[in-house]
Amino acid sequence: MVRQRPKPPFSEDALQRAVFRVLRPLVRLCLASGLNYVAFSALMRRLFIDVAEKDFALPDKQQTDSRISLLTGIHRKDVSRLRESSLSVDSLPTPASRTSRIVARWLADPRCCDETGVPKALPRVSSNGEFSFENLVGEVTKDLHARAVLDEWLDRGLAVLDENDHVQLRVDSLVSSADTQTRQHYFTRNLHDHAAAAVENMLAEVPPFFERAVHYNNISDALAKRLEAAGREEAMSMLLRLNRMANHALETDAGGNHRWIAGVYMLQAEDDQPTSRLGTAEADE
Repeated sequence: MVRQRPKPPFSEDALQRAVFRVLRPLVRLCLASGLNYVAFSALMRRLFIDVAEKDFALPDKQQTDSRISLLTGIHRKDVSRLRESSLSVDSLPTPASRTSRIVARWLADPRCCDETGVPKALPRVSSNGEFSFENLVGEVTKDLHARAVLDEWLDRGLAVLDENDHVQLRVDSLVSSADTQTRQHYFTRNLHDHAAAAVENMLAEVPPFFERAVHYNNISDALAKRLEAAGREEAMSMLLRLNRMANHALETDAGGNHRWIAGVYMLQAEDDQPTSRLGTAEADE
């Protein structure tokens, strides 16, 4: 039986046009960060080899330098040399990971938030059996003292301590106050996962992942800003609901080797491809 590769969703010419547009923001980031074309092309060589090796191996056959060279167009000697090197991708820093887990619990646990996910102000320490910030941190991690976490959060603007010695979470500051390393991590993970979902939807006969967008062009700056504000509110409400659902489900989930992510992005900008006045709800169908 001959194994046939699925029909490509793009012609080579159409794919070149799509990649040209998709990569434009990343090229802008590269130039703004000092990564020039020579360094970028060297990075792409390694990436093409890595993807060919891991995603395009034939069943029950060892992936060879020759086959990778055939797939990628990279000289076999370069393939052999570059396969021996690796480009590591750092995971989320431990302190940031703990912060994310504490915040996720605060926004999901009914002792810490109301039914809509709005976080309650928590007593700094427990008194009269009342659930406190100290209890919250202790349930998430045993490796950090609640006071150390609070001092860090106060310094970063993630929380405030009021006159009643209650800790208030500043949800609006969670992203803006993140350190550079944490923001880089989320940029990498979120952009990768969105692209991975979109690519799988293009390669599969039946798109497996939900991906939708609503967009309007030729509108005023004022309307764009109003839609942006409304979109932020609606999106945050949805993410808080999903966070509560996932957090509660963890109590009875047996665990496994899967991960799940849901994200939202919004953009308002001057239209670089003005057309007729039109609003569209895009689908992957």
